[in-house]
Amino acid sequence: MSVWFITGASRGLGAEIVREALARGHEVVATARDAEAVRRAFPDASDALLAVDLDVTEEATIRAAVDAALARFGRIDVLVNNAGRGLLGAVEEVSDEAVRAAFDINVFGVLSTLRAVLPTLRAQRSGHVINIGSVGGFATAPGVGLYGATKFAVEGITEALHGELAPLGVHVTVVEPGGFRTDFLDASSLYTEPHMIDDYAPTAGATRKALADVNHRQPGDPAKAAAAVVGLAETTEPPLRLLLGADAVVRVEAKLDLVARELDRHRALAMSTDLAPSDHPAA
Repeated sequence: MSVWFITGASRGLGAEIVREALARGHEVVATARDAEAVRRAFPDASDALLAVDLDVTEEATIRAAVDAALARFGRIDVLVNNAGRGLLGAVEEVSDEAVRAAFDINVFGVLSTLRAVLPTLRAQRSGHVINIGSVGGFATAPGVGLYGATKFAVEGITEALHGELAPLGVHVTVVEPGGFRTDFLDASSLYTEPHMIDDYAPTAGATRKALADVNHRQPGDPAKAAAAVVGLAETTEPPLRLLLGADAVVRVEAKLDLVARELDRHRALAMSTDLAPSDHPAA
């Protein structure tokens, strides 16, 4: 039995992870801006579930939630940074206010939660941090580049944490889902920039239309994604990076192929920019 601490747990993938963890016999601290929404989602939950208010943009609520978790269960074994916000619009279209709001939740919210939970994991010399990123944090596209930028940041944070925490016995994984059939593309989770520039209609505009068309018709099964996430913490050698969904695999393979081809094409130029051996100062 492990103690799970999950942000953004009242609906979508977060709620599915709560459900799966409870079904496997774990204890769960399920957090959301309104803990009552968690209680409504799990009306028949046992004492293994603790619902707590937590707003990832308010550090005081994060620390209070961690304190409540430790008071109730005595430890935290798995942290799932799931709370997030979508952002749709071309890079030039989206307002500074909207970009900062997305970074506040998707990046600084993750950092604040990490700072609150990691002292416990380090003291235990055990645990697992699971950051919910996105395939868009590895291979982004017109119209979702600024959302992708937040998830690129999560990717970088996770990769560094993996190296920093491994010697302390703490695993770190970034989960990068493709499209899953949740309410993530609804206005409750996705901010769409109202200002549109005609020149971007064929690119970012096409993405706007495609996402509207696929809403609630995404190919991914959230329950299967949750089972994969909970299963991560039950393996002895979890991966640094886990893709979820066939669409995510296709996008990542396409980007890896593009990067490999461009690297090969420009290898000579890249290698030519080092100092010549004779220019290096003597040891």
